[in-house]
Amino acid sequence: MERMSIVVPCYNEQDTVSLFYAEMNRVAEQGGGVALPELELIFVDDGSSDQTAEIIRNLSKKDPRVRLLSFSRNFGKEAAIYAGLKAATGAYVATMDVDLQDPPDLLPAMYETLRTGAYDCVATRRVTRKGEPPIRSFFARAFYRLINRISDTQIVDGARDYRLMTRQMVDAVLSMREYNRFSKGIFSWVGFKTKWLSYENVERAAGETKWSFFKLLLYSLDGITAFSTAPLAIASYVGILSCLAALIMIVVIVVKTLVWGDPVAGYPSLVCIIMMLGGIQLLCIGILGQYLAKTYLETKRRPIYILREFTDPQPQKEADE
Repeated sequence: MERMSIVVPCYNEQDTVSLFYAEMNRVAEQGGGVALPELELIFVDDGSSDQTAEIIRNLSKKDPRVRLLSFSRNFGKEAAIYAGLKAATGAYVATMDVDLQDPPDLLPAMYETLRTGAYDCVATRRVTRKGEPPIRSFFARAFYRLINRISDTQIVDGARDYRLMTRQMVDAVLSMREYNRFSKGIFSWVGFKTKWLSYENVERAAGETKWSFFKLLLYSLDGITAFSTAPLAIASYVGILSCLAALIMIVVIVVKTLVWGDPVAGYPSLVCIIMMLGGIQLLCIGILGQYLAKTYLETKRRPIYILREFTDPQPQKEADE
């Protein structure tokens, strides 16, 4: 019997776990006219400090379809997605957010699409950002435009981590064991045929988002450094332009001195030039430092996550044998 694994990263989501579980049960029973395969719900507790793990643990005792992977500390959503994909046993694997911003009602249509064999993945994207702060929406769109310009890996604007994949694609994603992970880029980089489903933004069912503007900014920088070397080229170009500007200024000063003499140089302008060049140097060094830091972390070969607790997968039924 086929099985569909649902990977659900959780971090301080005690208010939404039960709501998500109830909604998944409803979709599994109704299915929108589509007979879904047996579900495997893999909740990955990313070092929560509330009752998230306890709630999932209780669900797993009542329902053998529910599995808990609990980290020893907070390793981040990317590590949680990787851990869930690694633990999944289904022929089809989905990644979803527990806050119900990823509509479970789309799962039957996604499954039907994959069953045809025409696609290896059905992914989702938001066509609106209703409910988000305008400044956050502006920078999000700017990020997608930027990374698609400077990277060979194209990421669809509004793409969510919510997608359903075949086992072949999941294995390809798992083969990329890099420590610094950016799942949206990885899903795109591995290729495979992907169908996109669009939907309007859905607000959280309960609780508050754990993604602050600063965290999203750092996450976007991780994505840029993970899938583009353009910043390094930009740093080189800035250095070349600075040298050319300096040579032109030297020629101008020499000609000016020969023609009009040597007037007293302006101290404020000199300070401004020094500060500008110093800022450019620090910017370029910072860009180099970002890539060097990523390389340093990769060479350490630390584990992407550490499990504190986990439940074994449910045993295969006799019909599967």
